[in-house]
Amino acid sequence: MSGFDLNLLPVALAIYEEGSVSGAARKLGMSQPSVSVALNKLRTSLGDPLFVRTTQGMEPTPRAVTLVGPTRDILQRVQTEVLANEQFTPATTERKFTLALSDIGEMTFLPRLLELLRAEAPGASLSSVSMPPAELALALEHGEVDLAIGYFPDLKNRNIFQQRLFSHSFICLLSASHPHKSPRMTLQQFLKMGHAVIRAEGRSQELFEQFLTRKRIQRRVVLETPHFMSIPFLIAGSDLVATVPRAVGESFAQFADIKLVEPPLDIPSFDLKQHWHRKYAKDGANVWLRGVMATLFGS
Repeated sequence: MSGFDLNLLPVALAIYEEGSVSGAARKLGMSQPSVSVALNKLRTSLGDPLFVRTTQGMEPTPRAVTLVGPTRDILQRVQTEVLANEQFTPATTERKFTLALSDIGEMTFLPRLLELLRAEAPGASLSSVSMPPAELALALEHGEVDLAIGYFPDLKNRNIFQQRLFSHSFICLLSASHPHKSPRMTLQQFLKMGHAVIRAEGRSQELFEQFLTRKRIQRRVVLETPHFMSIPFLIAGSDLVATVPRAVGESFAQFADIKLVEPPLDIPSFDLKQHWHRKYAKDGANVWLRGVMATLFGS
């Protein structure tokens, strides 16, 4: 194999199919002398004339005939399995997509994504996982996670690509029966209220806490919890206020007896992004899923 030029095989196949060196040259887009040179190299490599000129054209020897089947198979497989672009068909796929999401990320992204999969990729399924940033970077590299979606400031590996989907701001939650009536609260009202504070793994909540620290604003914290999902029910049954990402608050307001009030401070927003490993930048399924997320949530 080290001394054999595989590029000569298409020449042999073309001569066999066309019955002449000139016909093979036209088919391959080569000059006739180049085809003749390639044929001579192949003859030398295999120790056989391969094609003999007759009144019927270039007739193959038995050795040439044995080359035809394997050569066709090799070239066909190279064309269809190596050179062809990967085709991903959502309508027929049975692939399971794995997403890294926080609990509030699940609430924000999964309902609309599931609805789209039901319509366009009914055989596909989803798996949501949560893991530390170091493990997540390796999971993306190994293909164990297709996309990490949300706020992941620690995913700074140069092999991790990212795309911004939209920006998040913050909103305050109050019980629907709370006496506060204005669509925005003043700083005095904000500081006078008791606060429910989420100390969750999601890094987005840290942004709000860091903002208050920089502003040297101290609240009266009545409740601390690591869980987001209990917040709407705790707020609905109390006089406390909680400050959460806006999309989360809007989701809570759909099923809990709460109302949304603008905070008194100009809190910086943060970007939610989708992240993937460069190994899968051209993977058909990954490209399709990223396109779906950008269509559903891109601003």
